[in-house]
Amino acid sequence: MENLLTVEEVSTFLKISKKTIYNLVSQHRIPSVKVGGARRFRLQDIQAWIVEDRGGK
Repeated sequence: MENLLTVEEVSTFLKISKKTIYNLVSQHRIPSVKVGGARRFRLQDIQAWIVEDRGGK
């Protein structure tokens, strides 16, 4: 089974606000999936995003 994180868990993991997470989602800048009516994040996608999006900055 996939390891899916909530917005709150990703917020804590990345040390940024939930509002920022939602902004990144709406701008299609962070990978996420919709499960029912909830936004979820695959752990491996977030880890890759960190390397790709933040690694070059």
